[in-house]
Amino acid sequence: MSVEQNKENNGQPGEGGHAAHEEPAVSYARVNELVLKMLKPPTIKWYALLLCCLCAVGIGAFSWTRQILMGIGESGKMHPIMWGAYITNFVFWVGIAHSGTLISAVLYLFRAKFRNPIYRLAEAMTVFAVLTAGLFPLIHLGRVWFFYWLMPYPNQRTLWPNFRSPLLWDVFAVSTYLTVSATFFIVGLIPDIAAARDAAKSGFRKMLYSVTSLGWSGNHAQWKHYTSAYLLFAAFATPLVVSVHSVVSWDFAMSIVPGWHSTIFPPYFVAGAIFSGVAMVMTLIIPIRKIFGLEDLVRPVHFDAMAKLILVTSGIVTYAYITEFYMAWFSNNQFERAQFWFRPFGHYWLAFWIMTFCNCIAPLSLWWKPLRTNIAYLFALSIAINIGMWFERFNIIVQSLSHEFIPAVWGEYNFSWVDIGITLGAFGWFGMWMTLFIKFFPAVAITEIKEILPAPTRDPHAAGSH
Repeated sequence: MSVEQNKENNGQPGEGGHAAHEEPAVSYARVNELVLKMLKPPTIKWYALLLCCLCAVGIGAFSWTRQILMGIGESGKMHPIMWGAYITNFVFWVGIAHSGTLISAVLYLFRAKFRNPIYRLAEAMTVFAVLTAGLFPLIHLGRVWFFYWLMPYPNQRTLWPNFRSPLLWDVFAVSTYLTVSATFFIVGLIPDIAAARDAAKSGFRKMLYSVTSLGWSGNHAQWKHYTSAYLLFAAFATPLVVSVHSVVSWDFAMSIVPGWHSTIFPPYFVAGAIFSGVAMVMTLIIPIRKIFGLEDLVRPVHFDAMAKLILVTSGIVTYAYITEFYMAWFSNNQFERAQFWFRPFGHYWLAFWIMTFCNCIAPLSLWWKPLRTNIAYLFALSIAINIGMWFERFNIIVQSLSHEFIPAVWGEYNFSWVDIGITLGAFGWFGMWMTLFIKFFPAVAITEIKEILPAPTRDPHAAGSH
């Protein structure tokens, strides 16, 4: 069967041409062409995007410098709310990072084919989100130059970290997750970097890809060791999906603060992390797909699968919200009851209802199949979900701390321009790394897309006729 006949059977490539279960009729050569054209010399629009990200990073750096010079009082942190925006951002970015490991490792072990065109971007998102999250425990310290006191090593001052401190748990969680996810990410990149090396013409790119491809030639022995190593890393990284965000949830669950002291926090946080992470993958892949013309590779069937994953995790998160309110009522604990009455009707009622709408109500629309493949709608929904998940972390942290046991110490959190500037800088920092990555390295996995191509396109005559 020729490629033209295959197109007639499957529908023309594009937004709505494919049946939901069919693969696009593209050849191996076409896959290389579509992905490697993303690495062409940058345009003025790319430079403008990078400049915007750098400006945001500059605002964040200026705000952090102000805080270092003038003291932690420049932020909005004050009694009783001493975690505030910084730990809200930390938990948000750790959650964003988790979806990358889920898509790249867990779904790989389950041989879920819909992950193939999107997992590379998810892995990159994981690494850059962890790099962003790791900044916030340091910013939260105030005196950041003493950060090494958190490291357990013998020293002449006889200092030893307090292993019961959530701050130390976060250090171990972030460093472990960054090490494993970065290794997994780099190993998966090697064959595609070699493809970029073979196609590169400029001296700088040729040198860059020659060094980073680590001598890959694509022989049988290399592929054998590569697939074994990738499977090993996938199996090793899978427990991190559960363990790392469980550790982050224990920052709260191990406390007696009303609204925090809950045994459902580990699974609740893990589901929320996957929920927000898949939404962020959509937020990134949709404009990249449009700008670089990747409609033949990232198709509606892949968005349909991601939308179903969002629908499932949204249901788990909604169930957790309901369980929290039910247990507060059932416990007959006046402090828990007061906390969960305060959330929807207290000073921060708007944050609670934004969270509820974005995380619980809006995703219900994905039960309708046409919306699961409506690209514009999914893009808007993914942004709304990430807004809702940021407010979820805000509700957990700020609302609980502002309304604890004793009314005499209740208080409100007032954002300062330093808080806002550092938060903006975090988004700029993440965007800067992502912008650089998509221009210098393959953002879509060439190797794994070729694995799921239908048989006719593997015929050399069919590939030549395309």
